[in-house]
Amino acid sequence: MKDIFGQALFDYFKGEGGHKLWINNTYGPKEEMPQDIYFRTEEEMPELELIALNNCRGKVLDIGAGAGSHALILQDKGLDVNALDISDLAVTIMLQRGVKHAIAADIFTYQQGEYDTLLLMMNGIGLCGTIQQLRLFLQHTKTLLNKGGQLLFDSSDIAYLYEGDLPNSLDYYGELSYRYAYQSHKTDWFKWLYIDAEKLKIIAAEEGWAAEVLYEDDMDQYLARLTPVN
Repeated sequence: MKDIFGQALFDYFKGEGGHKLWINNTYGPKEEMPQDIYFRTEEEMPELELIALNNCRGKVLDIGAGAGSHALILQDKGLDVNALDISDLAVTIMLQRGVKHAIAADIFTYQQGEYDTLLLMMNGIGLCGTIQQLRLFLQHTKTLLNKGGQLLFDSSDIAYLYEGDLPNSLDYYGELSYRYAYQSHKTDWFKWLYIDAEKLKIIAAEEGWAAEVLYEDDMDQYLARLTPVN
């Protein structure tokens, strides 16, 4: 099974979701990743995501779109949306759910189209994995934006995981390692990035973006808007 995450979503979508999707990490016990969270309605979404959707404008690229729930809402609002995911099965789900434009591609090599808003929800920016890859992401996505365009995403400060004692490492503490497990299959370990807002502002400035926090909750999660400055 090559596309474990996509297969788990596809089985759930087809009513065959009898198996749980698990995510293993290197800091604690494995956690269940409920498939239904990717099929939420607008009424079921948290305030952070609703604010992000309300701030979308123009032509939108929904990156890491999953089952397409955010893209469907934006479509209903009358926006022109392309929903992108690296999973072919996720794209199949999106098309069957009514997403008009769903694309199977890797954002790091995707070069088509000019957008006014790039959107990553549910800590989709984590796909960068590391600070260095985030820099490459910011360099690349700048080329996908029209003048005056914006990048919207959420992330969180996970310092709480270390109970005030951050690891003494050359790596940033928000560069975590995960792998998915579904049925008898497991992915390879992969990096997923959580970045605190202050670190984000520094990295963004160094890569030619202005960053602002639009919303922050009481769980150290925040919504950021980045706009190119050069």
